Amino acid sequence: MRSVRTRRVLIAVLALLVTAAAPATKPRSKPKSGGVDARTADYVFTYRWPVQVEAIPALRAHLAADQAERKRTLAGEAAGARRAAAADSDLRFVPYTLQVEWQVVADLPGWLSLSQRNSHFEGGAHPNSGFDSRVWDRKAGRARAPRDIFVSTKALDAAIQGPFCDALDRERAVRRGEPVNRGSGNDFDACIAPSEQTLILGSTDRKRFDRIGILVSPYAAGPYAEGSYDITVPVTPAVLQAVKPEFRVAFGP
Repeated sequence: MRSVRTRRVLIAVLALLVTAAAPATKPRSKPKSGGVDARTADYVFTYRWPVQVEAIPALRAHLAADQAERKRTLAGEAAGARRAAAADSDLRFVPYTLQVEWQVVADLPGWLSLSQRNSHFEGGAHPNSGFDSRVWDRKAGRARAPRDIFVSTKALDAAIQGPFCDALDRERAVRRGEPVNRGSGNDFDACIAPSEQTLILGSTDRKRFDRIGILVSPYAAGPYAEGSYDITVPVTPAVLQAVKPEFRVAFGP
């Protein structure tokens, strides 16, 4: 009995020695997002995109070009503001800031839909914000603006303006604490055209685009204090008719 126990102990010790001697498994590195962060005496600049963009070299190059152009523009405008402040004692220079962040809306077999939120400050009363969007056509290997997927902005508005404005009014009423009167003559009560806002294409099944998001920047549908609006409408048969024939296979109700 003692010899059996001894053998068991020896086997356990040998197993521990083998495990300790084995080379450590290197942890698999996680994919990284891309972009830049830059800070100077004149400006603070941030431009970021998600890991899915890093996996598509042509799309990465597309956004990197936009990043470089925005940084050049920001640097030039900030330097000009600094010079103006140095020449006029009534002016006070405040470093400019620009933050741009891209996010994935939908990652489909043939498409990658992206939305962008940006915030910028040039020394005014408050920062301003806005939106942008792209859809990457994997088959064509190019970026497209969502509105270019449709026959025309007129056709798109005809298909979604009704449900969009109804949803927008419900949200505006919540923020204002009273119903919206579209006939008031106030621009902030008007039913605005969704095609003039930032459009994003979304999906609930990761197979087809089945919803459209409309991102509304401050001042477009209400005063600055109300902030931005994010309204979503479904893809309906009417919407499908507004999609260009060559892209309809990517959509579904």
